[in-house]
Amino acid sequence: MNSTTMVAEALWKNIESNHSVTDDQLGVLHFLFGKNFERATRIVDQQGVKRISGEPSGRSIFQVVGESRKKEEYLCFAEHYCGCYSFFYDIVNRGEQLCCKHQLAARLAASLGACIEGKVSDEELAMLLSKL
Repeated sequence: MNSTTMVAEALWKNIESNHSVTDDQLGVLHFLFGKNFERATRIVDQQGVKRISGEPSGRSIFQVVGESRKKEEYLCFAEHYCGCYSFFYDIVNRGEQLCCKHQLAARLAASLGACIEGKVSDEELAMLLSKL
């Protein structure tokens, strides 16, 4: 784990434990993630993050609304994966970013308790995951 990731993880853990974010923390996150973080905060402000949880397992995935006029929805795991083009191009292929705006929005919304919560059966969740 590189130092940038370690700083980000420490911040996320602090935000999660307090369910709030300070201006200083916002500044550091913006420094680490740049425009992607700005865009992520807009998505969270517009209530664009839904956590879909399977029952009875409690497993979950995030559904995050994009910013384009189409308002596409992307399935993502906040720390590991997003189905958007930017994830594959900027993160996987070029290694230029740590994560995309949808992952950041999911992480921020989850940390602040700002997700729209959705419940589905484990079978329905498995069907969603099979489309990834």
